[in-house]
Amino acid sequence: MSNQRFEKLFSPEQANELIPRLEVLLRELHLEANRLRERLAALAEEEPALGEMAFAEVLDQYPELRPTAQRMGELAAQIESFGCLLKDIDQGLIDFPCQLNNEVVFLCWQYGEPQVSAWHTLDGGFAGRHPLPGAPKPYLN
Repeated sequence: MSNQRFEKLFSPEQANELIPRLEVLLRELHLEANRLRERLAALAEEEPALGEMAFAEVLDQYPELRPTAQRMGELAAQIESFGCLLKDIDQGLIDFPCQLNNEVVFLCWQYGEPQVSAWHTLDGGFAGRHPLPGAPKPYLN
């Protein structure tokens, strides 16, 4: 597969250099997501139909939620501005495009891991993680 899909290909070392910054951004993103969920849950108790509404409609009806949603978007954009992909906010999953053995794959990092230690194919996902050669194996949790 061509690397033209991705602006940048990372080495494991380059990905690891970003982890301290990504941890800070993900921590803030988790806080904002939890704040939004708590507020939505409280609103849903008052307005049961809220769960059937599209998120854009919810924001139109409850504009006080916009700053939190906007901040979440800014944090996600900041994470992806490094060239990596935010795959799951709750699990804290971030993928880094990488050339490994003449194939473009994703280095896979999860919030809380000290470094990138696994990879998966572009369509393999978290469940298809493989250990990076020579890396510790915290991905086996």
